[in-house]
Amino acid sequence: MKKICVMGLGYIGLPTCAMFAKNGVQVVGVDILKEIVDTINKGEIHLEEPLLGDIVKDVVNEGTLRASLEPEEADVFIVAVPTPNNNDHYKSCDLNYVVSATNALLPYIKKGNLIIIESTIAPRTIDDIIVPLIKEKDFSIGSDIFLAHCPERVLPGQIIKEMIENTRIIGGYTQRCTEVASNIYEIFVTGEIVKTDAKTAEMAKLVENTFRDVNIALANELAKVCNRIDINVLSVIEMANKHPRVNIHQPGPGVGGHCLAVDPYFIIEKAPELSRLISMSRDTNSSMPYFVVDNVKKILEDIADPKIAIFGLTYKGNVDDIRESPAIKIYHMLENQGYRISLYDPYIKHDRMMIEEHDESIKDADLILILADHKEFKELDKKIIKGKMRRSRIFDTKNIVKNINTNDNDIEYINMGNLFEYIK
Repeated sequence: MKKICVMGLGYIGLPTCAMFAKNGVQVVGVDILKEIVDTINKGEIHLEEPLLGDIVKDVVNEGTLRASLEPEEADVFIVAVPTPNNNDHYKSCDLNYVVSATNALLPYIKKGNLIIIESTIAPRTIDDIIVPLIKEKDFSIGSDIFLAHCPERVLPGQIIKEMIENTRIIGGYTQRCTEVASNIYEIFVTGEIVKTDAKTAEMAKLVENTFRDVNIALANELAKVCNRIDINVLSVIEMANKHPRVNIHQPGPGVGGHCLAVDPYFIIEKAPELSRLISMSRDTNSSMPYFVVDNVKKILEDIADPKIAIFGLTYKGNVDDIRESPAIKIYHMLENQGYRISLYDPYIKHDRMMIEEHDESIKDADLILILADHKEFKELDKKIIKGKMRRSRIFDTKNIVKNINTNDNDIEYINMGNLFEYIK
């Protein structure tokens, strides 16, 4: 192995670069944003991810990783660019970035090269979209050039650990492609290498995230039903999960991120008439910001000119990622309805949002609205809350606060379980 060229230096592309470079492979990472390229070439990173910063600093200093605005000749090309939803009826997979990155690297390929698409893509994208692009260059795939889909399967906040230890799916366009791609990931992956074809790998990745989305939709639907009929949904789920074959997820303010809120639509677009359960689950999870806002209004209806302190804007805990975050949607909905709002998130630095410090954000507030499960929110200081807030009330949509409970006499604590007690 001489050299790898990675297209895209985001949450997946940069850690991928780092892991190969750490294991002695020469890596060039490509991105269209000059500030990202310059940042990495200084041995720094532009995103929040444990362990990644130290690894990038080391491999840049060692000379095994550098960043560039243009691709270069290499032995292996990896495409790790975003695949958002199209603005169409089924929110289908937008392949513009993948196609653009593939077209950009094609002038640099030569016989014996391997092209890997890591980006999450709709089923049959390799067969129907990528293969024709390569064949236009008169290469025979499986003998001249090797092609595979090897989807990432990592959790933000644990990317480095999971990139090494998780099972890796290798989906080659041909069996020979699968074998060649498998050899590449064996450089640093200690988890199981599962070999399959490209379209099966594409579908498997989507099914993983769709399963979780459907399970969360069940929990969210149960939350709505239980609050309608005065039952604590959190207690119901806890009891149901004591069954050895039941594992219901927790309800919350909605689903965000680059996977769960996006990927199920890539299945729906291929067979909308056959994927009704997936579609309904997406609708349920997409409705949760509205559910939260409606109930916030009911909680605050007896207060004149109420102020809300929103705790957490990211789509999940302990990361700085706001992509598809339901918290952002809730913030804008409340803002548009005229509420006074302050924002507190220890992981966010954002030029377009005024993120305040903890104490300042809750000053004269009537409600703390917790929308992300950051570790900093597990233990809240009762004295500060009582001393700073106009009304000591918390609506914890993530059920994360552990030192304040529904029986607390000093602070009104509301979560998805006892919400019905406050909205009659």
